[in-house]
Amino acid sequence: MKKSKDFKIIIASHKKCSTPIDKAYLPLQVGAAGKESFGFQRDDTGDNISDKNPMYCELTGLYWAWKNLSCDYVGLVHYRRYFSAKSKSYRKGRHPFDCVLSTAQLNSIFDNYKLIVPSKRKYYVESLESHYAHTLNREHISVAREVVSALEPSYLKDFNRVMKRNYGYMFNMFITSKAIADEYCEWLFPILFEMEKHISSDNLSDFEKRWPGRISELLFNVWLEYMIRTGRIRKSDIIEISHIYIGKVNYPQKAVSFIGAKLFHKKYTDSF
Repeated sequence: MKKSKDFKIIIASHKKCSTPIDKAYLPLQVGAAGKESFGFQRDDTGDNISDKNPMYCELTGLYWAWKNLSCDYVGLVHYRRYFSAKSKSYRKGRHPFDCVLSTAQLNSIFDNYKLIVPSKRKYYVESLESHYAHTLNREHISVAREVVSALEPSYLKDFNRVMKRNYGYMFNMFITSKAIADEYCEWLFPILFEMEKHISSDNLSDFEKRWPGRISELLFNVWLEYMIRTGRIRKSDIIEISHIYIGKVNYPQKAVSFIGAKLFHKKYTDSF
């Protein structure tokens, strides 16, 4: 009988919420430092950066998983975003938790693949770099490029190639082996920590201070591009799986904000 793989997919959450009942999932209270517990595993135990959560968002959970979990496979999802291999027609009329990836599905997927990523987000009329510059802050891209060049120069060509694309894997969501995830974290966090030295948080709003959580979405694509280019991960090792969002997205406001950023240089000031 084939041995079941040990999955620990952290569900990053800053508040008490319902979560799937499946042994693969580990609800994690992110930004728990100095706050009252609401019954989830906390990200302020062991080696952690929980106090950075106002800037690093779900990445404090990823850091905690990197430093404190022992398992075969690890992943990151959000309390409102989960991977689902179910069709839209299947999902209709069903509770979202009936549609998230199950342990059985995960075991089957990882018999053939090494990495689960969300379906590509496509911007069509913009590159990843121009979209970030229009909606957030171009300086972050410039600093990231400089830091990658200094700390990880072999990734610079991948950085430049990815920034010119009009698609990417977003949300900091993925599932992979613990070994691959550890390698990614060993690459990512030193870059973010160095970037902090060059980007002042003075006079930034709470929304603007979350830049590490946002720039990391782009950096994940840089790291993955390098892994593919060097043969560490093959394209055939990667499977894209759609995500389901629990809640409502304000699409009209999202469209207005996108047009405002593109045509009138109005930066995003809040999530949608």
